[in-house]
Amino acid sequence: MSNDYPIHLAVALDGAGWHPAAWRLSTAAPADLFRSQYWTGLVQEAERGLLDFVSIEDRFAATRFPDGDRSGVVHGSLDSALIASHVAPLTDLIGLVPTAVAPHTEPFHISKSVATLDYVSTGRAGLRVRTSADPREFANIGRRSAPALRAGQPPADFVTEAFGEVSDYVEVVRRLWDSWEDGAEIRDIDTGRFIDRERLHYLDFEGPSFSVRGPSITPRPPQGQPPVVLLGHDERAHALIGRDADIGLITPRDAADVTATTTSIRGTAVSSGRAAQDVKVLADLVVLLDSTTAAAEARRERLDGLSATGSSSDAATFVGTSEDLADLLLEWSAAGLDGFRLRPAISHEDLAHITRDLVPVLQRREAFRPRYTTSTLREHFGLPRPTSRYAAA
Repeated sequence: MSNDYPIHLAVALDGAGWHPAAWRLSTAAPADLFRSQYWTGLVQEAERGLLDFVSIEDRFAATRFPDGDRSGVVHGSLDSALIASHVAPLTDLIGLVPTAVAPHTEPFHISKSVATLDYVSTGRAGLRVRTSADPREFANIGRRSAPALRAGQPPADFVTEAFGEVSDYVEVVRRLWDSWEDGAEIRDIDTGRFIDRERLHYLDFEGPSFSVRGPSITPRPPQGQPPVVLLGHDERAHALIGRDADIGLITPRDAADVTATTTSIRGTAVSSGRAAQDVKVLADLVVLLDSTTAAAEARRERLDGLSATGSSSDAATFVGTSEDLADLLLEWSAAGLDGFRLRPAISHEDLAHITRDLVPVLQRREAFRPRYTTSTLREHFGLPRPTSRYAAA
């Protein structure tokens, strides 16, 4: 069972922060970005704040800012799954969600990697799957031609194909996790039988982008299926979330947008044969927090002044105090959300404001848990452990 409090909280970690100039502040330590202690410290801070999970961004190009002058932004990143596996033994209860880029990775590899993370973390792994239209990523991998962008956007047929690929990707990963039934491992020393072959299953999946025979080479993860996380910005992406995600991330601009989007996602879930509560919907917000609104706005102005391109985001940006942010979170939660994934503008500073200021405010308002009462990521969200589809069949 999940906690009975109305708001789930997660954070999205990406380098020095979600503002491109975050690394240039005097309080920043850019030399630490590629050191394990940096990431361990951030995730441990998030766990001290009792957050549901941290997600870790990943990419196959040097930066996440493809347009304009990129001379003033951080170039380079570490592998998100390896970061999560390193941090897992150094944390206890917080969920760990690395990112897979569907066009440039294989679902077999990713299923094994995340199943391993689920074992290492004793049931706290998740997986965020995203697509890509970035020509730099396509050029770096070199397996396919990049889409022809118009005004920075891919053509409609590419988007349709990309969303179909993400859906197939998620399906294959789930089937691989299910391909070992629970109890498939016998480990009988006397007879020499390690597995029950009747409980291992072929996938024989054939799709436009890949074919996978299976079974997996990794036993079924502790959670059965680690939660799959998808981010969507429009109706087609929201439909994908309703069909395929355990946790959906959306980017609303106001409470009315929240209601319309969550209603659409849950309607798609039901029409796809799922229960409405099978998908948890969280809103993404970039946050820049301080003790007063004026101080927070001054921080943003300083950051914008250090950036050659300024700051822009696919998600709404909140600049202000934790009290005011709590008001917004409660308003949007009442409009239909299960929670929020907050993107710290400056990783170490705004994460600390989230865990040490925002969380106590929400706890005082009885909107957020006072302690962890569950131990796996699925349990944090009240998602039951699924039975292997092959055992059910």
